[in-house]
Amino acid sequence: MCQDIRDFFIEKILKNGGHFSANLGVVELTVALHYVYDLPSDKLVWDVGHQAYIHKLLTGRKSAFDTIRKFEGLSGFPKIDESAFDHFGTGHSSTSISAVMGMAEAALLNNKTNTHIAVIGDGSLTGGMAFEALNNLGVSKANVLVVVNDNQMGIDPNLGAINTHLNEIDGITPNLFENLGLNYQGPVDGHNVLELVAIFEKQRQENGPQVLHIKTLKGKGYEPAEKAQTDWHSVSYVKIDPNGQKNRSPESSGKPLKFQEVFGHTLLEIAEKDERVVGITPAMPSGSSMKIMMEAMPHRVFDVGIAEQHAVTFAAGLALEGKRPFCNIYSSFAQRAYDQIIHDVALQNIPVIFCLDRAGLVGADGPTHHGTFDLAFLNAVPNLIILSPMDEHELRNMMYWAVDYTDGPVVIRYPRGRGSLVDYNNEIQPLEVGSLRTLCTGNKLAVISIGQIGVEVQKAIVNNKLTNQITHIDARFMKPLDLSKITEILRSFDTIITVEESCLLGGFGQQIKALAQDSLYKGTITSLGLPDVFVEHGEIDELRAKYGIDAEGIGKVITELTGN
Repeated sequence: MCQDIRDFFIEKILKNGGHFSANLGVVELTVALHYVYDLPSDKLVWDVGHQAYIHKLLTGRKSAFDTIRKFEGLSGFPKIDESAFDHFGTGHSSTSISAVMGMAEAALLNNKTNTHIAVIGDGSLTGGMAFEALNNLGVSKANVLVVVNDNQMGIDPNLGAINTHLNEIDGITPNLFENLGLNYQGPVDGHNVLELVAIFEKQRQENGPQVLHIKTLKGKGYEPAEKAQTDWHSVSYVKIDPNGQKNRSPESSGKPLKFQEVFGHTLLEIAEKDERVVGITPAMPSGSSMKIMMEAMPHRVFDVGIAEQHAVTFAAGLALEGKRPFCNIYSSFAQRAYDQIIHDVALQNIPVIFCLDRAGLVGADGPTHHGTFDLAFLNAVPNLIILSPMDEHELRNMMYWAVDYTDGPVVIRYPRGRGSLVDYNNEIQPLEVGSLRTLCTGNKLAVISIGQIGVEVQKAIVNNKLTNQITHIDARFMKPLDLSKITEILRSFDTIITVEESCLLGGFGQQIKALAQDSLYKGTITSLGLPDVFVEHGEIDELRAKYGIDAEGIGKVITELTGN
C-alpha cells in the first residue's frame, strides 16, 4: 500500500504541482496512523500541514487530488470545512500540540478516552508555541501522543540547539522530553510501517501524554528529492528530464527576477559596502533569498529557526548595538510577531528594517499565506515607516534608503513572484520620507495605488488608451502619506480611485478616504482591493480577476467613471 501511494503521489504532484518531499517522508507514518487509530473519533493534527497530502489521499479525496492547490480545488493544507478528518487547520507551524491538548482536555472533561495525536516536524519544534504547549502537557493527564517527525529539515536544513539535541538524543537519559515529564520513546525508523503499527497499537492502550520520536527522510522514495531536499520541497507544474532534474529557467533567461531574488542580491550589495548590515531569517534563507548573503557572509546572517517573535526582538538587540538588521519575514508569518513589533521595536523606536516578503496575494498556498493584512495592522502602530515598492527598482531604492534611516523602524513590504523589469540593477535614486511619484498625468480622474498592483493600473490605463486622461500616483509610502500632494489631488479631482492588493478594511483606500473626509472633500472615491474575507487559494491572476484588481477589472472601473 505504501508503495502504491508513493507511486500515485509522485505521478500526480509532478504533473499538477504541490508540496513534494515532505509528503514522501510521511507515507509510512500516515498509513500506520490511519491503520491503528479510529479516525476521526481519535483526533489527528499535522504540523506543518503541508505534509498532510497522504492523509488526504486516505480520507476520501483521491478522486479530487488533481485539484490540490488549484482555484476552487483541494487546499494544500488541512482544512476543517474540507473534511471531517481534518481536525485543525495548520498552514503555519508549531500550533499542533496546543490544539490537540485543548481537544484532549475537553475529552477528559467529557469522560472520553479517545487519543489525540500531533505530528510535528522537527523544524516546527523551534517555534516557541510548541515549547509553551510541551511545558503545559508535562503536567497534564490528557491522552496526547506527540509524534516528532525528525527529518533534519524545514525547507532548508534545520539549525540550532534543538536540532543538535535530536541528533544526539539516542541513549541520553533523561532527555528534553523526559525532563518535562513526558513518556518518551525513540528514535525509531519512521519508514518501517510494521514497526510503527506495533508501536501505535501498544501506545493506544496507554493513558496520558506520550512522545514518539521517529527518524524519516524528506523525499523518501524519489532519488532526486532525497539528494536535493530543499529544491524539492515543492514543485510547481515543472517538467522533469530523464535524470529527474527540474527544468528551470536560469536567472539570465530574459525574464524579470523574483522580488525575493532582487532583495537577496541587493542585500549582499549593501552589506559589502556597509559592515553594520546583518540579515535575520526565521528558517527561510532560500525562500527569502537571504541565502545569497548567507553563502557570501555566513557570520553576518542569522537563521533563528521558525521563531518570528524571537527574530524581531533579536533584531532589536542588534540594532541597539549599532547594527543595521534586515529582518526578513513573510508577511503572513509576521502576524505572529505583532506584539514584538509593537512592544520591542516600535514602542522603543529602535531602527530595525523589516522586509516583509509575500505581501499581497501569494497564490496556491491560500488564506494561511496571503499577505493581505499587513498594511492594515501595521498602519496603526506609531513610529513605523511603511513602504511598498511597485517594481524592483523601487525595492532597491527603498532598501538603500532604509540603511541610512536611523530615526526609527522601517517596514518594506513586497510581493511574491517575478517583477516587471528585466534589468533590476538600477542606479539608486534617493528617497524622501512620504514622497510619492506621478506616473502619468491627465485631468479626468486620479488613480492612487500602492505596491506592485500599480503595474496592473498602468496596464489598464495603457490598454484603454487613457494615458493622457488619467493621473496615476504611486504612493510608495503607506505611512507617512505625502499629505500636501494628496491634498492637492483632492482639490484637483472630483473622481478618485484607490487601488491596493490588500484588505480594504483598515487599508490604504480607507486612509485616503479618512483624509478626504477631514478635508471636506465633495467628490467620489472608489476603493479597489480585497473584501472582508479570507481569500481562497488559486493562481494570483485568477484571484486578482475574481476581486477586480487585475488590469481588466481596474480598466472597467476607470472607463465607467470616465464615461469612455
